[in-house]
Parts: sequence; structure tokens; C-alpha cells
Amino acid sequence: MISVDINLVKEQEVEKPVVLTSFPGIGLVGTILAAHYIMELKPEQIGIITSDALPPIATLMDGIITPPVRIYQLKEMNAILIHSDVPIPPELANRMSREIVEWCRKINALRVISVAGITTFENKKRVFGAATNKELLEEISKVRVEIFRSGTISGIAGSLMNECVAKNFPGMALLGETIGFNPDPRAAAEVAKVLNELFGWNVSVEKLIKEAEIIEAQMQKLAEQTKMQESRREEKELPMFG
Repeated sequence: MISVDINLVKEQEVEKPVVLTSFPGIGLVGTILAAHYIMELKPEQIGIITSDALPPIATLMDGIITPPVRIYQLKEMNAILIHSDVPIPPELANRMSREIVEWCRKINALRVISVAGITTFENKKRVFGAATNKELLEEISKVRVEIFRSGTISGIAGSLMNECVAKNFPGMALLGETIGFNPDPRAAAEVAKVLNELFGWNVSVEKLIKEAEIIEAQMQKLAEQTKMQESRREEKELPMFG
């Protein structure tokens, strides 16, 4: 059986916290949001999650080596953040989800919130939500969230919600709308706004918007370069008459 270990290296001080989880996925929505919280709020790292099934990667932060799946406490928000720098292999997702939900029970967490991305063809930068019970669904429907009424949530974001249902533990998914796999800070900013509304937090999203504008400008430049190259290629391939 695949082993997963949750190891606290510092004492947890927040009581009855909200637990946010972010793992790499579509648009890197959760990953970007978590990185933004870490950069903006400078939370204390209190633990790590390890498994033999994780990729053999060590993460560097200002020259300090740290495992890729980390646990932070955000004291001013009374929250715990579980953040991964690496995708979770499918064979590990269910086991890790089980361990995370069990650990959330032990620390008397109020709920688990899985932050991820969702691909649509409209790209209106909406935030879609789903929950494990009607009470939570009503709660998120009162803020700028569209209920995700049918479909699937893949990867560990989905398996976490399945585990919450199995253990009768409160869980919700917040999915930032994006159009593809390219990093999407604007979608992450919209999820941050929803979390601010839900819990009365006041995390600025200005830096995320600026990042989005830079990425969008880079993508536009890349699209123009690609279009120019295609035009030149077509010109070369035109038959010559004379």
C-alpha cells in the first residue's frame, strides 16, 4: 500500500481552521493562489506531506531546500494552507486525500476547501462552486459563485471532495474559470475575491492582476509572432508562375 505521512515540524496554533488545498492543475489556479498567499502573507510553514509515490523533487525557496508538499498556517485568517509544487500522481490521489481529511478531523478543522481550475469556452472569469452538503452550497451561493450543477472534478481536487463525502466532513470546491492549461493569475484572483467574501478576509489581488496583464501581453506577442511565421510559411509555399 502506498504510504502518505503528514509531519508537523512546528506547533499548530490556529484553532478550528479552514483548510485550503492547492495542487497543480488546469490553469494552475490553485497553485497561483497559494503562491500569492505565501508571498503576500508570509505564513509560517508548520509541516510537510511525504510519500514514496511523490516525484523525487526538492523545492528551493531563497536557497533553502524544502519538500514539495507543504503545510502553512495563516494565523490572521485562522486558516491552514496545504500547497504542492508538484502534480499528484493518480495512484496517490485517493490515499493522500484520505490522509488529509483524517488529519483535518484530528485538528478540528471547520471544512476543507479545494481550489482548482475549470475549463470553459467562454472565459468570463467566473468562479464555480460545489459542496458536500446543502448548507455549504447555500453559503457559497450567497457570494459571487455560480453553482457547478453537473460535470466532473478530476484529480486530487475531486478525490478530496469524495473523501469528504465518505467521512461526512464539510468540503467545498472553488473552481476558477479558465480557457486552457496556461497559467491564469486572473482566475486565481477571482477565487481570492470569493474567499475574501466568504470569510471576511482582506487579501489584496492587485499583484495577481498585474501578473495576469503581463502574461496576457506575452501570450498576445507570442500569438502575433506565430501568425507572422505562418504567413511567411504560406508565402513560401505559394506556387510561382511566370
